[in-house]
Parts: sequence; structure tokens; C-alpha cells
Amino acid sequence: MVTGGFGLVGSRIVHKLRAVGAKPLAVGRLDAYGSPVYSSVFGVSPGDADVIVGDITDAALMDDVVSRSDYVIHAAALADVAECTRNPAAALKANVQGTQTVLDAAARHSETLKRLVFVSSASVYGVGAGSSQVEARFSEEDPLTPASVYANTKLWGEHQTTLTLNGPADSYAIVRYFSVYGEPQVVKENSHSWVVAWFAMRAALGLPLHLNGGGRQVRDFVHVDDIADATLLAALTDRAHRETLNIGTGHATSIRQVADLVRSHHPRARIIETPRPQGDPLGACADTTRMRQVLGWAPQVGIEAGVRRYLEWLEQTPEAIPAWLHAGDLAA
Repeated sequence: MVTGGFGLVGSRIVHKLRAVGAKPLAVGRLDAYGSPVYSSVFGVSPGDADVIVGDITDAALMDDVVSRSDYVIHAAALADVAECTRNPAAALKANVQGTQTVLDAAARHSETLKRLVFVSSASVYGVGAGSSQVEARFSEEDPLTPASVYANTKLWGEHQTTLTLNGPADSYAIVRYFSVYGEPQVVKENSHSWVVAWFAMRAALGLPLHLNGGGRQVRDFVHVDDIADATLLAALTDRAHRETLNIGTGHATSIRQVADLVRSHHPRARIIETPRPQGDPLGACADTTRMRQVLGWAPQVGIEAGVRRYLEWLEQTPEAIPAWLHAGDLAA
């Protein structure tokens, strides 16, 4: 079972499972982006035989689906930092109540469930130093000081996974994603997350690129293909049993560098410096030592190639740009 199966990461995991002949069950809600996105962009449709439209807070549904599953990848979340800040109650319902419902079902079926993978976030480490220096890395052993509602719910989820699945038959892995990007990522209104998609879509429409905080923040950008591969390895690798793993590249890229990569494709794109939003971390990159040792794996898509792929995909799929962003183009 893949919760959040209609989202960027969840849908990519589902596609990869389909491709190798596995039998995924994609569970999720259809209100994150707007229904046309799911079939035309993410390639996941409510009519698919392996798709279940439902809420992870539905205990009966979670019990039924987990009872039919060998593995659970719990990727569903209200993952928009800005929305979690504006609406903490929604974050608590999705990321706390929903996670507990999934964990309870997993605990009830621990005799047949081989492993649960809980998707966490590098935001649990806190604000970071905003440096591209080698020493500016987040390690799994570092103190955890979440600085946003979203990060706080993810840290709670990590702790609750270890507390709920503590029986002798229980197996779990926790994966801390760094900055996920890649086709077919779609931006959300009033959000400052997913900067590659934001810059690419705004540049395509001739809108200026907003460098929040001057763009000095850094991120460890991980392509969604690599994220999906790492998550599946965390589910299947024996050594990942009860491990917490960073999923990153180990390379820091500044937001300004991303803007420059997009502008190399759209040289007429203008840059406007804007204030850094509340809860937007300065960032650091991942220490990937444990990931490489446990999974025997390293990411395959570098930031230059990944941004180029996204820009090429957007040129071929202009309908992915939301209508409300087109409206901003007309207003400008």
C-alpha cells in the first residue's frame, strides 16, 4: 500500500511498482491539486483498478488495505510548509491523526506486514546554516529542532512510528527526504515550496522569479526518481530494519543557483528579491553515509540534469501549469 498515492512521490512509487509487476494499492485524496492534475499529469486516475480514493484517517479503510498488504509506504501528508503554518489543525489531522491511524492498522497486522516505511523530512533538523560548505551537513545523529508546524508533525511521526511498531514482529524504516523535485511536480497556490517547479512555470509564463531572502538558502535537491528508488529500497533491504535514513545527494545548491539554471533556458526571465517566508529554512545538505551503507545505493540524477528534464517536460506538457498561475500571467 502506498498512502499519498496521488501525490508526486506516491504516484512515482506506484508507477515503479507497476513497472516491475508488483501489485500496489494507491490510497489518497483528490483535493491536493485539483482533479484534472491526477489523470493528465500524475498518471493516476480514480478509475484505475489499483487506486482507492479515501482518507488515511478512515480507520476501517486503513485496516482493510493494510490487511491486504505486504508492505506499507506511508507518504501521505499535508506537505506544504506554508499551508501547515496557516492551518495547524489541518496539519494535525493529516500528519498526526492520519499517521496514527495508519500505524495502528500496521500494528494490528504485524504478523503479515513485512515492513512499514514512514516518510519524514529533513525539516526535522531545523533551520540549518544555509551554507554549501562540506561541514554544513545534516546527519541522522544530529539534534532535531523542528522550526515549523510541518517539521514538528514529521518529528512526531518518527517518534510515534518507533513507539507503535515496537513489537518483536514489527519492522519499519524512517526516510528523511531532502528537497524533492522533478517532473511532474505541480505548484500550489500560496505556497513557497517546490522552487524548481515555481521558477520553471513562472519563467515559462514570462513572470519574474522571486528570490525569497535573496536566494542564499541552500537545498539538497533530490530528483523524484531517486526518491522513489530509495524509498522502495528502504522497504525491501534487510539492513534497513528499524533504521532512520537521510535521502539526499550530499550536495548543496543555493536557490539562486536554481534560478540561474532556469534562466539559462529562459534568459529573459527577471529576478525579484523578496523577504524570506516564515518557516523557510536556510538549509544544508544531507550526510549520506548511512544511506549509502545501508541501501548500497546512491542517487543518479544531478541537479543540472534534473532541472533540464523538468524544463523539457514542462515545454511538452504546458497544461501542467495551473490555471490560477496563468491568471497571474494575465494580471502581470
